[in-house]
Amino acid sequence: MNRVANAQAAAPATITHKDPKMAAQAANDMNIVRRKLTGYVGFANLPNQWHRKSVRKGFNFNVMVVGESGLGKSTLVNTLFNTSLYPPKERKPPSLDISKTVSIQSISADIEENGVRLRLTVVDTPGFGDFINNDESWDPIVKNIEQRFDAYHEQENKVNRMNIVDNRIHAVVFFIQPTGHSLKPLDVEVMKKLHTKVNLIPVIAKADTLTDEEIGSFKARILADIAHHRIQIFEGPRYELDDEETVAENAEIMSKVPFAVVGANTEVSTADGRKVRGRRYPWGIIEVDNEEHCDFVKLRQMLIRTHMEELKEHTNNMLYENYRSEKLIGMGRKQDMSVFKEVNPAVKQEEERSLHEAKLQKMEMEMKMVFQQKVAEKESKLRQSEEELYARHREMKEQLERQKQELEEKKTRIEQGRPIEEKGKRNKFSLR
Repeated sequence: MNRVANAQAAAPATITHKDPKMAAQAANDMNIVRRKLTGYVGFANLPNQWHRKSVRKGFNFNVMVVGESGLGKSTLVNTLFNTSLYPPKERKPPSLDISKTVSIQSISADIEENGVRLRLTVVDTPGFGDFINNDESWDPIVKNIEQRFDAYHEQENKVNRMNIVDNRIHAVVFFIQPTGHSLKPLDVEVMKKLHTKVNLIPVIAKADTLTDEEIGSFKARILADIAHHRIQIFEGPRYELDDEETVAENAEIMSKVPFAVVGANTEVSTADGRKVRGRRYPWGIIEVDNEEHCDFVKLRQMLIRTHMEELKEHTNNMLYENYRSEKLIGMGRKQDMSVFKEVNPAVKQEEERSLHEAKLQKMEMEMKMVFQQKVAEKESKLRQSEEELYARHREMKEQLERQKQELEEKKTRIEQGRPIEEKGKRNKFSLR
């Protein structure tokens, strides 16, 4: 009995599904054998191995800040990473000529925290939105992002791919001027140009210039504009294994988008004697790290503490792959999905069966069409023959009627004693 049961358990099950893709997926799932271990094996240490490898190798993160001058981009970056990445800016004299184009400036720094090294690159866009005519001012930004994609693609195509440097932009922090109204046309146009190429994170700069009520209504207008123009902003991914605390934390972070932030690099003393990072005003102190004052903590939490790897993965798996596919298709290259594809016998058998069924259905349809065509031709010939028979029948019937009429006339002449042929017709030639 045990052998029979084992044989039945080992026998392959038959998969039937109308959709070939679903059937193939089901066949693939059938090959996954789940077993409960009776003892400790050791592959549960794989996360620890990955952790040691990652710490030894180090990490990198590339972020771009986009916004008009004077919105506190440099101050916010220094506040985010708690370092003087940007040196203090010197005041420029009014007579100094201002560049007429948007420039791209990149600053890189190696920072370390608790033994973890991070190669941080911040790309700034000075001059954006500072001109009277800002048409095409987003071109240098878009071209810089695409050039970084092209550089990464070129490194992938080299023979030696061991030391690929990832210079792609992983996130764009887009600074919105605190007008309290809605997005400006320039903001909408730039976000529409960028959202398919980078992870877009909108922030309201210098939020301490608005009241809480004004910030709430301003956020609602910004989100309405983003939804109306179908602009995609970065949202934290959701995983099935996330616990309730993680789900609630991510939901709370996303509820603050766009983030109303305040940047400050200096410490001030509060009334109760605490040293905090913030800004002192005549009416009080704005604490940068106080969630009741601004959304800086939530922005830092999403950008660095919880979603930095998700930003990099989404850039690599979605944004870069879409750009790469469009570029290759534009060059006339097509992807052959069968190349380097592992063949699963069950999946292959299911695909062949599906193709065979489709072929049989096609042949059946063709046979039905031929049969219907033959029947139609036969019916047409029968109708034609029937019409010819009816015509011949009518002709013979008319001929018999004429003969009957002639015989009746002859009978009448004989009974009346008249000659059968009239005198005027005797000399006429007749076969009778």
